[in-house]
Amino acid sequence: MGMTITEKILADHAGLDKVEPGQLIQVNVDFALANDITAPIAIERFHEAGAEKIFDPHRLALVPDHFVPNKDIESAVQCKLLRDFAIEHNLPHFFEVGRMGIEHALLPEQGLVLPGDVVVGADSHTCTYGGLGAFATGVGSTDLAAVMITGQTWFRVPASIKFVFQGNLRPWVTGKDLILYTIGQIGVDGARYRTMEFTGPVIAQLTMDQRLTIANMAIEAGAKNGIIVPDECTRAYVDERAQRAYRFYNSDADALYEEVMTFDVGEIEPQVALPPSPANSRPVSSLNEIPIQQVIIGSCTNGRLEDLRLAAQLLAGHRVAPGVRCLIIPATQAIYRRAVDEGLFSVFLEAEAAISTPTCGPCLGGHMGILAPGERAVATTNRNFVGRMGHPESEVYLASPAVAAASAILGRIAGPEDL
Repeated sequence: MGMTITEKILADHAGLDKVEPGQLIQVNVDFALANDITAPIAIERFHEAGAEKIFDPHRLALVPDHFVPNKDIESAVQCKLLRDFAIEHNLPHFFEVGRMGIEHALLPEQGLVLPGDVVVGADSHTCTYGGLGAFATGVGSTDLAAVMITGQTWFRVPASIKFVFQGNLRPWVTGKDLILYTIGQIGVDGARYRTMEFTGPVIAQLTMDQRLTIANMAIEAGAKNGIIVPDECTRAYVDERAQRAYRFYNSDADALYEEVMTFDVGEIEPQVALPPSPANSRPVSSLNEIPIQQVIIGSCTNGRLEDLRLAAQLLAGHRVAPGVRCLIIPATQAIYRRAVDEGLFSVFLEAEAAISTPTCGPCLGGHMGILAPGERAVATTNRNFVGRMGHPESEVYLASPAVAAASAILGRIAGPEDL
C-alpha cells in the first residue's frame, strides 16, 4: 500500500520508510514561527527550561502582526519581548513594523517555508503552507518552545480525506468559495485531526494565491493540516523566492484515504458563511436583504495581491455605500507596494475605502475595525464566531473579496452579479 503526500513528508522527517495513520512519531522541523500573541509565552517557556540557544536561528521567524502597529501599552510590551529575544539570539527573521506582513502571507512570499517542509507555528492558520505542498500545522506555545530548543516535535500521523474538485468554475467563484462550500458540507469537525488533501483538475488550475487560501481554512473544519500536491505552478512560485533547497512530494495512486469526496464546482456559486460558524455557508443568491456596516478585505486568508485586484475590479467606478466602512488591508509590504504601483490604491481611495498597513487587527477583534453591538460585517477573514470581531452582539459574515466588494458598494450582503 502506498502513502499520501502527508504520510511521505512525515515519514522522511521521522527517518522512517513508512508511517501509518495513528502512529506516534518524532520529526525534525524545517521551520517554526510565532507572533506577538503566542511568542511571548513560548519565550517564557524557553527560559523556564533553562535553554540558552535556538536550535537553528535561521529556522525561526517571529512576526508581530496581530496588534501592530502597537494599539496600547500591553501590545507594545508583547512586541518588545519578541524584539529583545530576536536581538539576543541574533534571529535574522524578526519582522519589524515596516518589514512585517501577516505571517502566513509573509513567509511564503519570503521563501522561508517551502514544498516538502514540516512547518509548525504557534498559530492555528499555519496550515496555510500546505498550499505549497508542505506539512504545516499549528501548535501550542509550549510545544513551540520545545521546537525552538530541539528542532523536533512529535505527531500522531493523521488519516487523510481526499477532496476532488472537477468541472468548470462559475463566474466570480474563487478558492475562498470552494473552501467555504467544503466546510459547509462536512462541518467544523468534519476533518478533525485529519489531513484535508485538495486535488482534481480545478485545483490544478488555481493560482498559488487561491491555493494558499484553501489550505488556510482547513483548520476551520478541524483538520490537522490541509495540503495540495505541488506542481509547475508551485515551482514557478517558489523558484524565485526559495532561500534553501526544497523537495516535491506526491501521493501514491494506491494511497489509502479514509474518505474521498468529489465536488462538481459548476454547482457552486459565490458563498457566504453566516454567523456563528464557518460551516454555516450559503449561496449568496439565497440571502435576502441583510444590511451591513463594515467590510474587511484582507487577512492571512484573502489579503494577497490577487484578492486586492479582484476587489478593485468591482470597486472601480463605484463608491462605498453610505453608512458602510470598507477597510482594505494588504497582507504584506510587498503586496502593498504592488497595489500602489498597479493603481489599485487609487481605485480604493476613489471608492472612499480606508487602506491600512499590514495587520491581523480586525480579524480577531484586536484593533483597526472593532464592531459595536448590533453591527454586521462582511469579511474575507476566516472565523465568524460570536464576538470574533468585537462585541458579542455583532455579526461577521465570511466571503470572498468579490462578494465583500459588492456588499460594500450596495450596503448589504450581495454578489458581484447584483451590481
